[in-house]
Amino acid sequence: MLLSRPLLHTAVFALAVLQALASETFIAAVYEHAIILPDDTDEPVSPDKALALMNKNMDVLEGATKEAAQQGAHIIVTPEDGIYGWRFTRETIYPYLEDIPDPVVNWVPCTDPTRFAPAPVQERLSCMARNNSIYVVANIGDKKLCNSSDPSCPSDGRYQYNTDIVFDPDGKLVARYHKYNLFLSEDQFNYPKEPEAVTFETPFGKFGIFTCFDILFHEPAVVLVSKLQVDTVLFPTAWMNVLPFLTAVEFHSAWAMGMGVNFLAANTHYTSLSMTGSGIYAPNGARTYYYNMETEDGHLLVAELDSHPRLSPASPPAVNWSSYASSVKRFSPNDHDFRGLIFHDWFTFTELTKPEGNLTVCQKDLCCHLSYKMAGKREDEVYVLGAFDGLHVVEGQYYLQICTLLKCKSTDLNTCGQPVETAQTKFEMFSLSGTFGTSYVFPEVLYSGVQLAPGEFEVLNDGRLISKTRPTKPVITVTLFGRWYEKD
Repeated sequence: MLLSRPLLHTAVFALAVLQALASETFIAAVYEHAIILPDDTDEPVSPDKALALMNKNMDVLEGATKEAAQQGAHIIVTPEDGIYGWRFTRETIYPYLEDIPDPVVNWVPCTDPTRFAPAPVQERLSCMARNNSIYVVANIGDKKLCNSSDPSCPSDGRYQYNTDIVFDPDGKLVARYHKYNLFLSEDQFNYPKEPEAVTFETPFGKFGIFTCFDILFHEPAVVLVSKLQVDTVLFPTAWMNVLPFLTAVEFHSAWAMGMGVNFLAANTHYTSLSMTGSGIYAPNGARTYYYNMETEDGHLLVAELDSHPRLSPASPPAVNWSSYASSVKRFSPNDHDFRGLIFHDWFTFTELTKPEGNLTVCQKDLCCHLSYKMAGKREDEVYVLGAFDGLHVVEGQYYLQICTLLKCKSTDLNTCGQPVETAQTKFEMFSLSGTFGTSYVFPEVLYSGVQLAPGEFEVLNDGRLISKTRPTKPVITVTLFGRWYEKD
């Protein structure tokens, strides 16, 4: 029997509502992979030997993908270098590379593996996605032939790119991203001629993707979020932790909060290079994360996220990062400011000499204000308030403005800024703000043992980072990490 037009409209509307409700959230997975590395060699291995190594790593990734799918995950992100590792020159990585086509070709490698050049890695990843009905995000190498008609063509006649690829639940290639901001040691790869802003639509929001070091630069990271308005960022990475501000879990969680997006970060696990720290982050804090320097095991994380976090009632309000700090007078003047080095940058510090108080420290145009109360002032631990306003020029050039409350490594003030993972001092409260010239500020709170503090702090719309409840663990650092892209 045919439905009447009103009933038909009602049925269609009801179906649309159900579909909308079904996509209000999704389940995400990231896998921190303890990569099986190739032998260190000056000569390229055979393609068969290269594929054998990659299959060993993909065996592990396939097991993680199956487990994630069994837990209801709609997407899984795997790490940068997760299929072949590192230790390569430009020549020795070549047997591991495949020619990855533009996704507009509408290709499912699992069902049509011979359509282009041999691509056994793409075929297997495609089948991994198709067989488990899940989006699979992986990082491999792309090769593109070129010739003398291209003035930029390398002398060996090919471009080589550090590349992220995404397969949908049918196994179709839906995204390809060439890493634009290469790290110092990535001599085996080329930069793409132009930065790429790669997005794709899913039933649970608009996704963007970039790789590791890209996160610190305007292109593509800010373009994806601010201009293209993605809901979720996918982030394969091989992140080497650098305390006190650039451990993976604290910075990635802070970036998600500062940018107002979901962030799926999959790190490699290799403790000899301080590589660990993966997570599933929402704008209001970490949903789940993993940091482990004690073992060499991989780890799967699964959590639920809002599909459109900007529309969520839990989404943090817009923040004017300099509003409060610019409106207050400088707190009690400091007679004992001193300089200290953090990751090659010279900060201006002042010591917290009392169990509670208000302090200001300034450098150039940045003044950082702190109100605090310790649960008890310990004689064996020293904390300082620090400010940095300048160009960082070590592994790349980028302009920073940083306000930080941090624990020194020892009672010797010369150790302030050196890496430290543990603390004993708890705080009753803290409130940190700064006269930032940038609107891109990332709030970090790191507890003893490199633990995050989800739900225990908040950012007010006037730019203050405050303790929401009495902090439950000793503090390593409370930081507002500002990134002033326009001044690079």
